[in-house]
Amino acid sequence: QVQLVESGGGLVQAGGSLRLSCAASGRAFSLNAMGWFRQAPGKEREFVAAISRDIITSYRDSVKGRFAISRDNIKNTVYLQMNSLMPEDTALYYCAAGTSFREVITEPNYWGQGTQVTVSS
Repeated sequence: QVQLVESGGGLVQAGGSLRLSCAASGRAFSLNAMGWFRQAPGKEREFVAAISRDIITSYRDSVKGRFAISRDNIKNTVYLQMNSLMPEDTALYYCAAGTSFREVITEPNYWGQGTQVTVSS
């Protein structure tokens, strides 16, 4: 099994920055891809970004140029640097992981509990 633990959420003003972290434990060696999803109140959960073990990345259009995903394969940790935050970025952010890049972008096998990001205007 795999456990994912997120950290780094919080309250920030529009235009500010936050960095989310997600540490994987358990069978973390099997995780070829990791990523982030988010869910705002009253909305469906949506893909934000993903990164493969060999550092191929993918982003949803609305965060391109503002968010950057990275990972530390030794620490089995994925990061999401979020800059120029906007109120519409407010959501519960979930770490996700899986054995393939396609899986993580569509239907990840593993999920964290989520960390709240709130952007005030």
